[in-house]
Amino acid sequence: MLKVMPEKILAALAEPTRLGAMRILWGGGEHCVCELMAHLDASQSRMSRHMATLKAAGLIVDRRDRQWVRYRLNPDLPADIHALLAAIMAVGARKNEEKSERSAA
Repeated sequence: MLKVMPEKILAALAEPTRLGAMRILWGGGEHCVCELMAHLDASQSRMSRHMATLKAAGLIVDRRDRQWVRYRLNPDLPADIHALLAAIMAVGARKNEEKSERSAA
């Protein structure tokens, strides 16, 4: 069984680029580094370091596809860790909605 520590997860998600990457991966599917770089305005080396941190925390898995590395949410996350991530993602979504409402007003 995968051992994922909540404190490692929270430390990994404390950095905005890594949190942004997790928001993208939370939506499902696989994403290559080039997609993440474009969405998060990060260099390849910086993005790779961030993804290594998320992988070390047990949040994501990767697979090599020729010259690309594709990332996705770890399908073996324990239920309590998945619930923790869901709560973090929900808070972020709510903040984005509030920001959009303020800018529309």
